[in-house]
Amino acid sequence: MSEDDIDASRAPLIEHLIELRQRLMRAMAFLAVAFVVCYYFSEDIYGFLAQPLANAYGGEQARMIITAPQEAFFTYLKLSLFGGFCLAFPMIANQIWAFVAPGLYSHEKRAFLPFLLATPVLFLIGASLVYFLIMPLALEFFLSFQTTGQDTPLPIQLETRVSEYLSLVMTLILAFGISFQLPILLILMARVGLTSADGLKRGRKYAVVGIFAAAAILTPPDPISQIGLALPIILLYEFSVWAVSRTERKQAAARAAEEAEG
Repeated sequence: MSEDDIDASRAPLIEHLIELRQRLMRAMAFLAVAFVVCYYFSEDIYGFLAQPLANAYGGEQARMIITAPQEAFFTYLKLSLFGGFCLAFPMIANQIWAFVAPGLYSHEKRAFLPFLLATPVLFLIGASLVYFLIMPLALEFFLSFQTTGQDTPLPIQLETRVSEYLSLVMTLILAFGISFQLPILLILMARVGLTSADGLKRGRKYAVVGIFAAAAILTPPDPISQIGLALPIILLYEFSVWAVSRTERKQAAARAAEEAEG
């Protein structure tokens, strides 16, 4: 290969790296702006995420505590970063799409775009399941272990740390939101030939065991949140089997039509 050929091959690579740097800088800028916005509204975000705990107390006098002077500040920073990422995710995903899309054929873009749009929707469904169902049930379960001191020498009262409670909520939201991307992952794997509907059916029993194991790792050690994560993921797995099977039938029909025309 001549020096001119080497220089010609380097030029597109350098252009791609420059564009990648620009896309990353824009994504970080979106994240920074979203972080600032969320920090301005951090008390409102805290109030929103703390509402399930307030509801679980059922109107009783309740509070959350801090055990270090800097704890509330760093908790608000973590909360703002979490909210900022959720807020900026559509813009970040758009930058990723803008970098990848030019290298795809038109039919590949049409095939991939629905999955890109479905990703935030599925994440939002998972987060909503945590906020409106899993957290209330889990908190009711945890609060049931409180005692008044009539049956025990000393009462057991919940004094929740702000950082620990918000870390729990954010961990559950991320765990459910990411886990709800399972159909997208399996369907994309099927499209590129890494799996099939028959393979997913044969591996169903192993998938169920793996889902329950992952739920035990990703959620707190209580049966409500573990089962609450595992059951929807199993349903999504079954939906993925149906979707992959449907995709395979469409691909087979398209190949048959091409062969008939040829």
